[in-house]
Amino acid sequence: MDRLTECRACLAPDPYLFLPLGDHAPAQMLIRPEDIDKEQPAFPLNTQVCLNCGLIEIADQIPEGFFKHYLYIPSGAATMHTHFDGLAKVLSDFADGGLIVDIGCNDGLLLAKCNEMGAKTLGVDPAENIAELAREKGVDVHVSYFTPDEATGLREAHGPAKAIVTTNTFNHIGDLHTFMKGVTTLLADDGAFVIEVPRAKELLEHNEFENIYHEHVSEFSLLSLVKLGEFFDLHVVDVHRLPHIHGGSMRVFLKRKSAGDTPQPIVEEMLKEEADAGMLDANSYKELVKRVEANGEAIRGMLDTFKEQGLKIAGYGASARGNTLITYYGIGKNYLDFLVDKNPLKHGLFSPNTRIPIKPVEALETEKPDVLFVLAWNFFDEIKEQQADFLARGGKFVVPLPTPRIVEG
Repeated sequence: MDRLTECRACLAPDPYLFLPLGDHAPAQMLIRPEDIDKEQPAFPLNTQVCLNCGLIEIADQIPEGFFKHYLYIPSGAATMHTHFDGLAKVLSDFADGGLIVDIGCNDGLLLAKCNEMGAKTLGVDPAENIAELAREKGVDVHVSYFTPDEATGLREAHGPAKAIVTTNTFNHIGDLHTFMKGVTTLLADDGAFVIEVPRAKELLEHNEFENIYHEHVSEFSLLSLVKLGEFFDLHVVDVHRLPHIHGGSMRVFLKRKSAGDTPQPIVEEMLKEEADAGMLDANSYKELVKRVEANGEAIRGMLDTFKEQGLKIAGYGASARGNTLITYYGIGKNYLDFLVDKNPLKHGLFSPNTRIPIKPVEALETEKPDVLFVLAWNFFDEIKEQQADFLARGGKFVVPLPTPRIVEG
């Protein structure tokens, strides 16, 4: 199935197809050198939106077991260290000695910080290779996909969770309703389910189409989480805005209605913002498509000019969202000589679809490109600061989103 027949959050029929992106290999499926000449599996990337709740979504087509070996780790970005410091304090204060469970705990960055604050923690993650990195930080990890059966076993072994948190994992879940059954099984009566995800309103307003890829099957509006929670007698009681995380994110707190919490005023405020932004209006998405196409033409024009000048161009950030962008816009080895990334798990591999070699950031010193195309544009401030020497020697950045621009010293 390459498109959805009902919304995976509110179950409304026939989400509106507004941006078919073509066939893509999974964005995290980097290519090993020995496989460079082999065909990659590719799946249609059909971007739909539910005009009943504002959930932007694609069909879940990734084969079972894909995330057993995973290549994204948040520890590569200094921004995420600071961010998780703050979240760890929020969770530890709320749990007050109760169990904190992080579903999709990745390399344990968040729970390690909770542990430093004296919290009782447990991670759940299906990727054995990443779980080992978490264990090295002293984090207890249960290696598994999170299901209702697993939740029952975890509750029997560890007791109910005062806080269940998922950061940039909920948008990977194809079957949200089964996942939520697991959450309500494990969650204490007075517990909170805390979700951090990019917000669909920012995608719409900032042209962030590249945050759609096969591993990111959903981009949530707050309304979609409100409607999803209603199926499980949960309601949204608070929201934190996270403007500097992944291009604009939100931290959403759901609790059992039976706990009696009154939602904070910001919940209604943000729901009104979404309505005012036209998130339930098909015309909003038609306008987004026009902007996406115009941005692509502008970016290719910039890169063509640099190529005509004989300049060497490299890409910064072999990110999943960056792979969507360069694949859809046709920015391959015809423009980019190589990509650099801080994550050592990616070094020596090649980008999916475009097959561009990925090197350590230190390659910028030895290869000396003239132009850096910033695929990881959502971390541009951090990258610009780290690459002050590149700017000082006359280097230029191309920042593709929200609107393409050239940055030079």
